[in-house]
Amino acid sequence: MFLPSLGPQQPVTATSPTKSQFDMEEKIQQKDVQKYFRGQKAENGLQNLVVREFEPADKQEVQQLFHDGMMEMVADTAFRGLRHHPESLLLYAAMTVLCFVITVCWWVIVLLPLILLYGRYFYSRRMIHRYLEQASSRDMGDIQGFYMKSNSRLWVAVLRGKVVGIVAAVGQQKPGGAVELRWMSVDRSCRRCGIGLALGRKVVEFAVAHKYRSVVLGTTSYTSPAHQLYRRLGFRLVGFTDGYVTPGVRRGLPEGIFYRVRHHHYKLDVQR
Repeated sequence: MFLPSLGPQQPVTATSPTKSQFDMEEKIQQKDVQKYFRGQKAENGLQNLVVREFEPADKQEVQQLFHDGMMEMVADTAFRGLRHHPESLLLYAAMTVLCFVITVCWWVIVLLPLILLYGRYFYSRRMIHRYLEQASSRDMGDIQGFYMKSNSRLWVAVLRGKVVGIVAAVGQQKPGGAVELRWMSVDRSCRRCGIGLALGRKVVEFAVAHKYRSVVLGTTSYTSPAHQLYRRLGFRLVGFTDGYVTPGVRRGLPEGIFYRVRHHHYKLDVQR
């Protein structure tokens, strides 16, 4: 599972509760989460799972998990995402009909859709590679300097001495406002056993401890488990952007035709 942001989120605000109400809500939530994790660990053999802050020795494993998670987005965007964009389907159909009218060859109707699908895969892969290059020169190139600061953090989930999950959070410099869940990735062999939920709770706890009003995130993932995880953490979908362009990543006409994604915006109020 990879839940990338692929761009900064706009800060959001909410009304703060009284201290007694907030403390009571937090105690109830903590008890529910602890009860859930006890059941999950016993059921899935995760008694030895540890979620802790990033250490310099984790860098190579973290970078590999980040890379693997991003590369999973290629097929997700190229194929699964196509059914979410009827305008792209209409464009490809029009291109197929036009080519048939020009060439009057029936094989065009069969061959051209395959070429278009390959084009989606090729340009999705190219855009993901560009994003990885950008990330390696910024946050992923200096994880310690970028994330291990007062307003940001990166956590790793460790199982039997191996890093099997990562999550990053970046908050606003000023008090209050929002903290962004930047991205999350879990090893394919360790999914559907509560690791993503444990990592997500770390971000929520970070937001509460630093008195942020909300947690926001954005994802271009089309996979159902990713969105189900957000809802289990308490997030609600507040909107989406079609034709989203990743900030700082070059995009030309071919990318505009073959790489079209929907950016989902989620929000969780931690103070009401």
